[in-house]
Amino acid sequence: VNLAIGTDGCASNNDLDMFGETRTAALLAKAVAQDTTALDSASALRAATLGGARAMGLDARIGSIEVGKAADLACVDLGQLETQPLHHVISQLVYATGRHQVSDVWIAGQAKLRERELVDMDAAAVIANA
Repeated sequence: VNLAIGTDGCASNNDLDMFGETRTAALLAKAVAQDTTALDSASALRAATLGGARAMGLDARIGSIEVGKAADLACVDLGQLETQPLHHVISQLVYATGRHQVSDVWIAGQAKLRERELVDMDAAAVIANA
């Protein structure tokens, strides 16, 4: 069974924070299973990346960092106080990171967020359209 974590829009969750959704999924799995090892951080991260791509039938093109796949990447600043001390990067991403720590984003290799500022997008127009 392919496990995927994602957001489907404001109808179910207004913040669209994949870090929050991944954390919630991992914690709920542990609570329901009554087992702290249920859905470990690596499996949760995989469900939020490659699992989502597989669910959409796009795993050959996106969802993991591999030669030939689109360069859809996010840079996360783990130097913030709330992610210290940094012992295990994947655990920190799943359990202690939020979207406010994303500093840069590339979609298909094109910069869309640089140092927390939108690139080539009019934020006022996006808000007005929403």
